Amino acid sequence: MTEATQPEGVLIGSSGHPEILRLDRANRHGLVAGATGTGKTVTLQILAQGLSDAGVPVFAADVKGDLCGIAAPGEPGEKMLARARSMDLDLTPIAAPVILWDLFGAQGHPIRATVSEVGPLLISRMLELNEVQEGVLSVVFRAADDEGLLLLDMKDLQAALTFASENAAALGARYGNVSTATVATIQRKLLVLEDQGGAGLFGEPALDLSDFMRRDPQGRGYVNILAADRLIASPRLYATFLLWLMSELFEALPEVGDADRPKLAFFFDEAHLLFRDAPKSLLEKVEQVVRLIRSKGVGVYFVTQNPADIPDSVLGQLGNRIQHALRAYTPAEQRGLKAAAASFRVNPDFDTAEAIQGLGVGEALVSVLDEKGAPTVVQKTLIRPPASRLGPLSPGERAALMGSSPVRGAYDQAIDRDSAFEVLKARAAAKAGQVPTPGRAPARAPSASRGRQSMGETFTKQLLRTLASSAGREIMRGVLGGMRRR
Repeated sequence: MTEATQPEGVLIGSSGHPEILRLDRANRHGLVAGATGTGKTVTLQILAQGLSDAGVPVFAADVKGDLCGIAAPGEPGEKMLARARSMDLDLTPIAAPVILWDLFGAQGHPIRATVSEVGPLLISRMLELNEVQEGVLSVVFRAADDEGLLLLDMKDLQAALTFASENAAALGARYGNVSTATVATIQRKLLVLEDQGGAGLFGEPALDLSDFMRRDPQGRGYVNILAADRLIASPRLYATFLLWLMSELFEALPEVGDADRPKLAFFFDEAHLLFRDAPKSLLEKVEQVVRLIRSKGVGVYFVTQNPADIPDSVLGQLGNRIQHALRAYTPAEQRGLKAAAASFRVNPDFDTAEAIQGLGVGEALVSVLDEKGAPTVVQKTLIRPPASRLGPLSPGERAALMGSSPVRGAYDQAIDRDSAFEVLKARAAAKAGQVPTPGRAPARAPSASRGRQSMGETFTKQLLRTLASSAGREIMRGVLGGMRRR
């Protein structure tokens, strides 16, 4: 069949008949799994471009550096054209509209969040803090709130930790024991995070989520590509950042119920890193966010090697599944294979476990949700060839894309306004009878076009802050997007 006659959805491939990801079921989440080299990245590229063509903005991390090729038209060879002909598919090379992002600001627009937005729980996970250290960090955040200290960037957090160490006795009497040795340990771990480049995450201008929801003049959704080839070298930072981003979407977006298509599709590559060594409390929050974010119009797609990498409580919520080949040589791999096979609706024509092992590159088992929301019978599927390039952009192509970006200039220059570091420095100078060094730029008011209130506070956040307990609001601030409070 030609693309023009497809049903409303994204063509994944052919099993003798078209396998379509329905747009009205695309927010029911999904899974793309398979061993290394079996074609997961190409499948991700096909899904991202198909959703973009349907007007759905997409976010995806480019872990290997080649997903960014979606921004260039494809150059199909004879094999790809033959595959397209076998599906009766008109393969027209075309690029998707793309915005490039990079936590480090080297290969895309910088992405920043304030320290308060990320919150103590997720920062504790970044730093691999133990329970005691996490408790002290939560006290530092609480004390900063009560002292009116804005925590925006890394130097603010370091200044707040120094303040806590110097006033440990007073803070301990008010909030609970604050050990100077524990504070020093947290400060050392922050230095390690800085060495990994993590300091670039914290600061202003903070990301405006509406910039992830853009469409081009033709009505296609922008594909937001996060350069993650360097970021993945710090797996805890990578996973925690994506969890924060998903939680921010959950918090910020309004309820839409069952829409005719998602407002955003979020692809979480190397998803096993999110769940590795995660405490039970965090897993419960991830499960909650995945379950509830569907009604906000966001479809979350986990990309990983084996479905066994995903906890059952989360895996059960992933209705659309594409399973590439798995190898099963060890007992653990065999258990993973059985679990993957058992997650599909049985097809009486073949043994699912055997079929998974026998799949070639560019082949997959596919089961998607039908018009009633029920999973279809699993089918052996030949994945369609992409319309965009297989392979990375050149430095020149990347620079040209950045130059024509719809967010060009919005994030490229960091803003350093008066916050905890400057306030505490001024207090220390005043105490010593000194005059602070003049010449700092005045604090910059948030632009009205960014759609945020001053200090990033919304009515919902204020209401939750009022109603929540002290412990509860610290958890909500860390996991569900970070409550930015005075």
